[in-house]
Formats: sequence, C-alpha cells, structure tokens
Amino acid sequence: MLEPAYQADVVVVGAGVAGLTAAHRLSSAGVTIAVLEAAPCVGGRMSTEKVDGFRLDRIGQLLSTSYPELGRTPGLDALVLRPFAPGVLLHSDGHRRRAGAPAGGGGARGALHAVRALASAPRPAPLPRPLPRPLPRPRNGTPRPSSVPRARTGAPLGTPVDQARLGAALTRIAHTPVERLLSRPEAPAALALAARGVPARTVDGFLRPLLAALLCDPDLTTSSRCADLALHSFASGRLCLPEGGAEVLPELLARTLPPGTVRTGVRVTSVATNSVTTAEHGEFRCRAVLVATDARSAAELLPGLRVPDFHPVTVVHHATDEPPETGAALLLDADRGGPVAHTAVVSRVDPSRAPEGRALVSSTVLGTPPADLDTAVRTHLARLYGTSTARWETLAVHHTAEAVPAMRPPHDLRRPVRLLAGLYVCGDHRDTGTVQGALHSGRRASAAILADLGAAGSMHAAEQLRSAA
Repeated sequence: MLEPAYQADVVVVGAGVAGLTAAHRLSSAGVTIAVLEAAPCVGGRMSTEKVDGFRLDRIGQLLSTSYPELGRTPGLDALVLRPFAPGVLLHSDGHRRRAGAPAGGGGARGALHAVRALASAPRPAPLPRPLPRPLPRPRNGTPRPSSVPRARTGAPLGTPVDQARLGAALTRIAHTPVERLLSRPEAPAALALAARGVPARTVDGFLRPLLAALLCDPDLTTSSRCADLALHSFASGRLCLPEGGAEVLPELLARTLPPGTVRTGVRVTSVATNSVTTAEHGEFRCRAVLVATDARSAAELLPGLRVPDFHPVTVVHHATDEPPETGAALLLDADRGGPVAHTAVVSRVDPSRAPEGRALVSSTVLGTPPADLDTAVRTHLARLYGTSTARWETLAVHHTAEAVPAMRPPHDLRRPVRLLAGLYVCGDHRDTGTVQGALHSGRRASAAILADLGAAGSMHAAEQLRSAA
C-alpha cells in the first residue's frame, strides 16, 4: 500500500517512454521521483501482448537506427534493434522490387545504394495477361506498328534518370542539418513532395507509401517539416524493430530507476504545482509535477491544453507454418490496392516474436478499417505475398483510434513543456508523433524542471539545457 502523502521532489504522471526518460534524467541529477501509472504496467501505447508464444505489438511503430534519442537516452544501451533486411520491398503492378540494406550501415551513401538496389533487383515474372490482338494489315501490305504497350521502365521508381533523381534527393536530405529542415516553408506533405525534385511516378510509387508507413498518415496531411524529418531518418539509417517487442524499450527505461519509483495501478484525478491527487491513494505532495500521459489524458488534467486530432492504426497479426518468401523485408503496397499499408514477416526480423517452427505476419491498416477487416486483409495479403492466406490463423486485431497525434501544418515541433513554475507536460504530442519525439520531449521537460528547481548539480542542469536545445 502507498502512503497517503508520499513526499517527492517531482511526481511524474504516466509511465510511457517520455515520462520514464524524464524520470531517469531527474533521478540521475539527485532529484527524488515518484512515477504514477494508472495501467498495470509501464509503456503506454508501446505495449506487447503475449499469445501462445507470440509477441504482438499493439501499434507496431517503426523505429530507425538514426533516431538520435535512442543513443542519447541512458538505459537504452541494452536495446537491441533488429533491422528489416534487405530493407523495403515494394509491390506494384504484380511485381515485388527490393530496396537492399545499405552496405556498411546507413547514411546518404546507403540511401543511394538502396535506391540502386531497388531499381536493379531481379523481378519475378508478372501475372499472365492476354496478348494484344494484332492490327489488320493495310491494303499496301506494309505492316503497321505494334500496339503492344511500352513497358513501365523501373516502375514504381520510373526510368534510370528518375531513379538517379530520387537517389540524389535522398542523399541531399540525409546531409541537410535538422535545423535547416525545420526552417523550410511548411505545407501538407502530399503537396510538398512535388517540390522535392522527384518525378510524380516516383512520388506516387515510392515516397507516398513509404511516408504513409513512417507517419501513420495515409493521406499525407502531415506537416512537410515532419515528413522531411522522417525522410532524413530513413536516408540516414535503417528501419528496424526492437528485439522482444515494443514493450522492451519502456521496460529498459523503468529498470534504470531506483526500486519503488514506479507505482502502477495509481489513477491520478487532479494535479497542481505542488501536489497530485489520486483516486484510491490520497494526495502526493511534491515540488513539481510532470504530466507525461497521452494528449487527451493530459488535457483532462490540464484544462486548456489543446487536444490534437489523431491517426487511427489497426494492426492484424497472423500465424502461419508456411511463411511467404519475402525475407525480413518491410512490404509496402505502392498500388494501394487494399487496406494494408505495410506488412512484414516480423518473426524473420526478430525471431523472438514467434515460437520455433511458426511464423508471425504483422500487417498495419491506416485510417478507418473496413467492415469485414479480416477478410479484406487476407485477400490483400494474398496478392501482396503471392500465396494463399486461407489457412493463416488470426492471433489478434489491435485497433487504436488515437494511435498517433496528427501533425498537420502549422505544427510546432517544440511545443512548450513548461506551463508554469512547478507544472510541466511532455509526450509525443509536444514534439513529433514518433518514439524519437516522445524521448526528446521527456529530455526537454527534465531540463526545464532541473533549471526551475535549482537541483543539486546546477552544472548538470545547464548541460541538460544545452543538449536539449
């Protein structure tokens, strides 16, 4: 049982990755912390369900090895990232084309290598089509030109010249400093893509499905600055998943805190600058409060805080004994011919997610799911993978209506984390709607709290402020 009045320097409301990051940095500076979480476990939306030996992520957000906060956040040095290999696999017009894993890691050179690999990879035989009917000979006996349509060279990337332009664009964005990306004119991503110097065919066949997967935004209404950050991460690193499931990341952060710091099953009903009131455990007195919940819960505790729109995400998990032959790649549908935005045999990316001898296929549906979801997804997956899905077992369907905060323009990527002295807020709704954004907002909030408290180690607080700038 908790004490009815627990004394702490800072009470953190919410044990997601943002709150846990802030708690660890504050604790390392000598500040006493209490983390209160209403759920029975830490992690928030980064949760993993266990079913018959399978590990099933609720949202399945994609990570990148180039996320700066993954390397800066203490406690995540034990995090193992499993990259998609050979990277991205595009399905278009009955073909699958690969974007190979960059040789020697990420970076601009790796991005260009990926584009070249995607363009030059061998193509499987297309689906059979009826031969065109020959045109009748003219009266003078001279044969007329053939009516066979010209092949779509390099589709969905276009011609070799188009592919070179895409490679140059990715190389350019990988080398552009983040602050310069954030200073660019802002527009919806769908409109801004046309100004990136890439042909329309390449935009529709590659960049649109890629950004939809990275941003969980099928219509690309997201701010072009956020889209540029996503492309910067893609061109600088490799897409990956955390080994063991999404829950591993918050669990690693929680383990870095002193025993007894995190209290689960504690529901907070109100907050002030010097106290937190809970439903069953009375009042917690403190010197400062950090609200680190999702955007809607934060607004309920902090009246006046704006609640953004959200992108709904549905993840469908299937088990099979005969996995399709796509390796450990992330499969995107360039044709957008069904509800699935992206899918992967995730047990090949991370073998710990499925029991031995079985395979786990996880597929993501963006936006409002269709009425007969399982049938529609199975039909679409059969086309994407080129195999029957009739015998696949549906393990779980996770629908999260408020999965990712929308980042439509104008979007402030550095929303204030200090509301007033003693009251602070952090989360992916204060930066970008990604794991990188959540971790960064937690770091910014801890720096602001340390500066206001004048905590022991003011030099440490100053260092925090400099690194969060």
